[in-house]
Amino acid sequence: MSNPSNTSNTSDSQKKATNPQNSERAHKQTEDGGAERRPGPMEVLRQARTQLAELTGMAAESVSSFEQTEDGWTLEIEVLELTRVPDTMSLLASYQVVLDPQGELTGYRRIRRYERGRADSRRPGAL
Repeated sequence: MSNPSNTSNTSDSQKKATNPQNSERAHKQTEDGGAERRPGPMEVLRQARTQLAELTGMAAESVSSFEQTEDGWTLEIEVLELTRVPDTMSLLASYQVVLDPQGELTGYRRIRRYERGRADSRRPGAL
């Protein structure tokens, strides 16, 4: 037989596990000074796209390159800069985005700008 007073009370650890604010804290250093958790690739991709869109006010279309480095992450994100009609004349840009090990954006720069309908004339791997 269960005790009704215990079923309505939830332990602190259960509250922490179900509180969405606590998942955000998982990226920060733990209270006891433990190591920080590194986010996975998909989480980093989502964070990079969201943060770049917030900073620039432009929609991130795709991620064309992604690399984990010693200092965090480096991505190349394609962004719609100017909508034109027809859509093949819209201007896109590639942004190099740098994130720290926890997935927080530390810098970005536009590395090229092009029309959507144009073939890429750059050499592969060249910046």
